Amino acid sequence: MKIEINKPEFLKSWQMAERAGSLKSAVSSLGGVLVSVADDKVYLSATDLRTSVKCEAKGVTSLSGIENGAVFPIKILGELFKKASSDVISVSIEGEKGVFSSARNKTRFVTWRAEDFPKLPQSDAASRFCEIQAAELSRLLTEGSIAGSAKDDFPKYLGACLFNINSGTLRVVSTDARRLSISRCPVTADADAEFLLPVTPLHELSRLLSDVKDAGKTQEEAEPVRVFYDDSLVWFRVGDTELSVRRVEASFPNYEKILNPNSASSVVVRRDSFISALERIDIIVRAHTRIVVMKLSPGGKMVLSGRAPDTGTASEEIDAIIDGDPVQAGFNVGFIQDGLKSIGSEDVRLSLNGEAGQMNIRRADTDDFLYMLMPVRLNDADTSDDDAETSDVAPAS
Repeated sequence: MKIEINKPEFLKSWQMAERAGSLKSAVSSLGGVLVSVADDKVYLSATDLRTSVKCEAKGVTSLSGIENGAVFPIKILGELFKKASSDVISVSIEGEKGVFSSARNKTRFVTWRAEDFPKLPQSDAASRFCEIQAAELSRLLTEGSIAGSAKDDFPKYLGACLFNINSGTLRVVSTDARRLSISRCPVTADADAEFLLPVTPLHELSRLLSDVKDAGKTQEEAEPVRVFYDDSLVWFRVGDTELSVRRVEASFPNYEKILNPNSASSVVVRRDSFISALERIDIIVRAHTRIVVMKLSPGGKMVLSGRAPDTGTASEEIDAIIDGDPVQAGFNVGFIQDGLKSIGSEDVRLSLNGEAGQMNIRRADTDDFLYMLMPVRLNDADTSDDDAETSDVAPAS
């Protein structure tokens, strides 16, 4: 087999595949990318036995040979592709030996047999979960996974996202027991169903969807993402690219029980001003408690403050529309920023239930995304007004 490739185009496909491989596995072929040929197209496949990717290799300008293919070592070939001095590259395989050529460089390397590569699971017999546009699924993943943990936490649902379809609406939900994020949209589905998927491979799916969104097609022209599932795996199929993820065997808590539809205080505020103020306060508190105190005066102003014994104090005033009861509550400043940065709207709506109740963050004009976080307990030092007026931090615009 011999292939000639255009480096910039091919590299995008290669990087998508190599991220699914495993350099730590004792199985040598898991540290490689299977390069195969079918219907005069070159395909790249990789797996770590929990996540698998198969995609068409873009940028292939010439192809000869119809052998079963070979497994290219990720570590060596990945570096050669990235550091090639020319955009024109050729790779030839004979037996278990390969030759990489680019400009005046020629490198020989060892491959593994295609027969040694694990057989990837197929979605042909799986049930259809839904059909959704890439842009919408990308939004759901970004917003719905915010509260999940990328660590191997226990219980297992803490590091996973719930995918739930009920009455034609898909919800992606995550929690780390201190906050909760829910994103939703209508989809085409055959029946109600749900499953849990680990957060980390969903980040790879987000990258894949970004490539689809950036392909120059409008949302109406773009091919939809088709999602399939069985008892152990879930497949996301976009054109000639398919990503499979092993399901998390756990039960997600009944999050709807903790959501409080009532609120004692509500705020509508400019998102950019809110984020900027939090970033400046974080400069002061990030090495201490990371607590920001939020003080709301109905008909008045929204005041944010933070303090750290070894750093200083900061106070910010933000223009906002405030209704309901006055309230003073403390929150993790990083958690609030996570929610705000994922909301693609100019204004956000906050709902609070006193100093000990949950705070809900939504877009000002829709309810398709909810980010809920619990407050932290404040002590006298957190709420003291001493030195607040001497802060060098300017008010938010």
